[in-house]
Amino acid sequence: MLITSIFPSRYVQGAGALASLPEEIERLGGRGLGVVDRLVSGLIAGTGLSGEVFGGECCDEEIARYVALARERDAKVIFGIGGGKAADTAKAAAHELGLPVAVVPTLASTDAPCSALSVIYTAQGAFKRYLVLPRNPDLVLIDTQVVANAPVRFLVSGMGDALSTWFEANDCQIKHAANMTGRPGGFSSYALARLCYDTLMEYGLAAKRACEAHVATDALERIVEANTLLSGLGFESGGLSGAHAIHDGLTVLEQTHRFWHGEKVAIGTQALLQLTGRPPAVVDEVYNFCTAIGLPTTLADIGLAEVSDADLMRAAEATCAPGETIGNCPCAVSPATVFAALKAADAEGRARKAA
Repeated sequence: MLITSIFPSRYVQGAGALASLPEEIERLGGRGLGVVDRLVSGLIAGTGLSGEVFGGECCDEEIARYVALARERDAKVIFGIGGGKAADTAKAAAHELGLPVAVVPTLASTDAPCSALSVIYTAQGAFKRYLVLPRNPDLVLIDTQVVANAPVRFLVSGMGDALSTWFEANDCQIKHAANMTGRPGGFSSYALARLCYDTLMEYGLAAKRACEAHVATDALERIVEANTLLSGLGFESGGLSGAHAIHDGLTVLEQTHRFWHGEKVAIGTQALLQLTGRPPAVVDEVYNFCTAIGLPTTLADIGLAEVSDADLMRAAEATCAPGETIGNCPCAVSPATVFAALKAADAEGRARKAA
């Protein structure tokens, strides 16, 4: 059996890391062109780096604009700084040009920065397609002081996304299921996924408090690495199962749209624990963690206080759509079992809130 694990080429993290971005861009070939989120455009002022303000949507038109700019300026490196859509636009433009790409996230809210994937939307913001890239970013650079200065909800949402990593990778390991490369991952990917979980449990609450105080402590450093690198490696090389599939299913319900990816993934993880029959001690640990850092623990917490059984079944059916990763769970799955898991997880969360 062939196994495959994939990684970004270089990962740089720490308070003040942005100061080293020009040096890192030079290592990759110099003359960088930046896809720069409007809200963080001041971060590259004085660095000598060239950037263009991002239009806000990772769409074919915006990608084509950066490709044309890069050719006009004879850019040798593309870098994306800001949120996920700026990073995905940079990845896609660099792919089309055959140039190195650097990703500079200004939040630790998802595990996407390290991945070999761009999510492409229409210019109006509707999902269009996934662009699977032939390689991971050449550089991921994250300044933890910038992360510490951002609203704490971003960091907590990132922990919600990272919370699923070990459980989904472990499901894939048990079932010998494929990761994002189409093959099972190596033992190192499962070990990194487990390290991600252990780091969250040990340092998550302290990291949240540090972010509230806008300081980059050791705990914050560990959680930024868990949210960004460990979770990124764990999901991409370890694999996905039910938590992200349940997240995807929940998005068919419009009431959930104002909640962030990691917040809905946390609900997906809690339901996955029920679906796969994890031990009560594990369930207890996960709910205690989510409560401590402020992640959702009930359907009401993601806008579904009045959700009907019919609508919840619609979400369960979408969770089990062809091609969804729910099939990587090492147990029998169906819309009925997903529906039951969501109901059971919600009942667990409500009971804890009432206690």
